[in-house]
Amino acid sequence: MSGAPAGPRPASAETNLLLVPPQARTGWRVLPARVVAMCVVELQKLRHDRTELYTRAVQPALWLLIFGETFTRIKAIPTGGIPYIDYLAPGIIAQSAMFIAIFYGIMIIWERDAGILTKLLVTPTPRAALISGKAFASGVKALIQAVVVIVIAAALGVGLTWNPLRLLGVAVAVVLGSAFFSCLSMTVAGIVLTRDRLMGIGQAITMPLFFASNALYPVAIMPGWLQVVSRVNPLSYQVDALRGLLLGTPAHLALDFGVLLVAAVLGIVAASSLLGRLAR
Repeated sequence: MSGAPAGPRPASAETNLLLVPPQARTGWRVLPARVVAMCVVELQKLRHDRTELYTRAVQPALWLLIFGETFTRIKAIPTGGIPYIDYLAPGIIAQSAMFIAIFYGIMIIWERDAGILTKLLVTPTPRAALISGKAFASGVKALIQAVVVIVIAAALGVGLTWNPLRLLGVAVAVVLGSAFFSCLSMTVAGIVLTRDRLMGIGQAITMPLFFASNALYPVAIMPGWLQVVSRVNPLSYQVDALRGLLLGTPAHLALDFGVLLVAAVLGIVAASSLLGRLAR
């Protein structure tokens, strides 16, 4: 039997799909996934070494036990009718979160010296995703620290709320504040380029930021010039939000979260713009 040679079989739709490679997502479409990936990488470091969490719990405990208990007895600072230790607790949560975040630039300088940062920058990951991942990882670290401070405060009899929605708001405020201060640290790292200089600048700005906020005392009793500084200090807005959510005191939550969000975004933009300079 003879027959005509079989012609080429028509390509099916399935075959065409296999022949056409999927287009890779580029640009800002990959940003959320890359941010999550970088955040997970940062938190894996914490899983391997938890010493930092334990040692950083000592300072807030001392603030509450010594400073808080003493000033509660002498009633030297007007707090609107609540015990001073209650007034102080949200400020110590914000302080401990800031202290974790403000030296985050040292880590990125170490990554540069180890050659890790250069390898990250040649990947398709946007620089904003690298910075955002590190910023929100510092926020998660600060959140763990906040839980420790809340437990200590509750053990000391501080009247905190346990409303789940309010606690969720507390978590958001802690993460946004830490994201800003970690980005501030990474921005300074991109300017000074060395660990020693960054350490000196970090030590020089942490306590002024803390004392120029409403963490320890109301803004109303500050000198006029310090009130101006406090009103442009993101830490004041973070403390105000935490105090309103945890204690139920009057607060400007919309303004507080708006300022924290804008500060975090501006911090990410600034740190991302200087990341290339740091890697040279």
